[in-house]
Amino acid sequence: MSVQIEMLEKNMAKLTIEVPAEEFEKAITRAYNKNKGQISIPGFRKGKVPQIMVERMYGPAIFYEEAANYVMPEAYEKAAEESNLEIVSRPAIDVTQMEKGKDFIFTAEVAIKPEVTLGEYKGIEVEKTEITVTDEEVDAEIKKTQEQNSREITVERPAENGDTVVIDYAGTIDGAAFDGGSDKGHSLVLGSNSFIPGFEDQLVGATAGSDVEVHVTFPEDYHAKDLAGKEAVFACTVHEVKTKEYPEIDDEFAQDVSEFDTLAEYKEDIKKHITERKENEAKSAKQQKVMDKIIENATMEIPDAMVDTQAANMVDEYAQRLSYQGLSMDQYFQFTGLNAQTLKDQLKPQALKNIQSRLVLEAVIAAENIEVSDDEFNAEIEKMAAAYQMEADKVKELLGEEGAENIKKDLAAQKAVEFVADAAVEK
Repeated sequence: MSVQIEMLEKNMAKLTIEVPAEEFEKAITRAYNKNKGQISIPGFRKGKVPQIMVERMYGPAIFYEEAANYVMPEAYEKAAEESNLEIVSRPAIDVTQMEKGKDFIFTAEVAIKPEVTLGEYKGIEVEKTEITVTDEEVDAEIKKTQEQNSREITVERPAENGDTVVIDYAGTIDGAAFDGGSDKGHSLVLGSNSFIPGFEDQLVGATAGSDVEVHVTFPEDYHAKDLAGKEAVFACTVHEVKTKEYPEIDDEFAQDVSEFDTLAEYKEDIKKHITERKENEAKSAKQQKVMDKIIENATMEIPDAMVDTQAANMVDEYAQRLSYQGLSMDQYFQFTGLNAQTLKDQLKPQALKNIQSRLVLEAVIAAENIEVSDDEFNAEIEKMAAAYQMEADKVKELLGEEGAENIKKDLAAQKAVEFVADAAVEK
């Protein structure tokens, strides 16, 4: 195999890869052997037709495409390695010669990692964020905890907004029942707006044991098109009215929900945690502002193919995350009305930003000789081991050399982010 390299504009390169005729012939024979069991020609038993007869009957190109798919991946991988280029995209393949008895030739256009010229990256000016925590924010957190510690009790009074009513309901349109229009023992929170507009309002004031006739009109944009805009009547029977009972917010409440003896101590702790959260948010925002400015100051030419590959990888990662939730990409596309291409196009701006950030951080790492010590690496492995409840040595074994190197690169990138953020000037 031989490879020729042609450097193109905008950090692109074309590899012309030539596979010897003998190797392509072997691939053709491999394709024949795989498919011969499906081939029938009069005068021969199925699966026993000689390769030469198949090629005479259907033409010599019958196995070319499959043979090409056999030889191209390995040939491209070898050519990419021999080229010594830092390739950062999937190859765009074009077959230029595919003929029996001749060398198989194809080209692969690829993006090459761009060079980065850093502009100003130390002493970047950013607006200072003042951290304040109000009493209202503390009270809101306490309210959430109060809500979590509430209990539902049955009451013998007319239902009010915020109450839960347990109902049976049966809906009709022009006297006829319709799909999905009935249920028994349904718990409905009044004021939640989870039912058709106007439905819940008509149950306010109802008591346990009462029957209520609810009149509503389905919205014009209702998801079930056959019901949109139609008037319906729901016969409802109220079985129970429930409300939430909340604990008093006092010292006893603080003792029940925290490690503190007084409400004042509990509030102070909440304020501390809100402050820490806001400080972390401000730190992240500062880092992002600094990175945006450094990217703006830097010079680099990002090839489109690099962005396209990054976006495609992001689609693959998104599909994997969906699979963990039990969803396929086809289901996601049905729900959203998107397709693979439109999703990839939507991700391209973020893909470009990710590439720019990574390249700039690598340039900062090189300029400042940022390194990751063994202690820093081992500390990260210990964190991973704790998260996955594994031994640190087992984590290292699973990562392997490549995985360990990627961890070190990520740690170096984080150190670079912290370096430029710490060097920034807040005004």
